[in-house]
Amino acid sequence: MDAIEKLIAGFKTFQAGEFQENAALWKDLVDQGQSPRIAVVACSDSRVDPAIVLNTGPGEIFVIRNVANLVPPCDEAGAHHGVSSALEYAVDHLNVDHILILGHAYCGGIGSLFGSNEEGAEGFAFIRPWMATAEPVHRHIVDTMPDADPDDQVRACEKASILASLENLMTFDFIRERVSRNELRLHGWYVDIRAGTLSCHNADTNQFETLG
Repeated sequence: MDAIEKLIAGFKTFQAGEFQENAALWKDLVDQGQSPRIAVVACSDSRVDPAIVLNTGPGEIFVIRNVANLVPPCDEAGAHHGVSSALEYAVDHLNVDHILILGHAYCGGIGSLFGSNEEGAEGFAFIRPWMATAEPVHRHIVDTMPDADPDDQVRACEKASILASLENLMTFDFIRERVSRNELRLHGWYVDIRAGTLSCHNADTNQFETLG
């Protein structure tokens, strides 16, 4: 069975199992629309599917995925704004109560910041410009941890980029206004897919605290 055939077989399993067993739920999600309370900005990495690692069901989370789970600062200039439009939909139309930045260890996007590939180089024509959003974080880590092990630098950058995305969320008027009215809360979480741990950022201590 090749990769595509496996997907088709997987859908048939879903169709005969989950879909039939929870037919009323799926019908309600269509008839009444979705009403997730949480928007999750997650990485495109195939190993960190938010629905799997957070054990959520259909309709529970509104997921925005991109390389390295980044939120660029608000920019209303004419361009393609995949992340911005999804955030706008989640906040202004779905009225979510929470936005969660879900970062993870061993992120290839963050790791690319520590490589030598130049912007526009073959295989990086789009990745490098996108990752420029996190370049200030990368420079800060290198400057403040010059003697640290390279892996430790990358792990620190992964976490710091989550905080940078939280700051960038506040550059959007529709987010900042709701946060100021206590109608919306922002969260930064970090999953270590090797250790199987989840760390949540504590704004009071400015530290990521591992659960359990």
